[in-house]
Amino acid sequence: MSEQNTVLVSGYAQAPRGTGMAETMTWIGVVLEVDCTTHAIVAADATFITDLARDFLRRTIIGYKLTDGLEGLLKLVDRKMHTPSKHALQVALQAAFQRYVEFRQSGKG
Repeated sequence: MSEQNTVLVSGYAQAPRGTGMAETMTWIGVVLEVDCTTHAIVAADATFITDLARDFLRRTIIGYKLTDGLEGLLKLVDRKMHTPSKHALQVALQAAFQRYVEFRQSGKG
């Protein structure tokens, strides 16, 4: 995979109230690097408080092909992550997914 074959997309959502995340940041952000040929997530990061949560997210979603649809990605997160920030993460992933769809529809990729 060449870096020239990838695109970076991001999405944000409000951090859930009453959590440590909300005490330190207002928004949860997710950033995905996606291979434009395979449409697979090749790298991911998020604004979680702990390194473990960021690493777990990476291990959970890297390799997922966005052409398999948003529903599958959200179900994957729902099945694997049981944290107060799960819903906010899903909203942020939905926004990043939509940005990738718009990128593909623009004909730039």
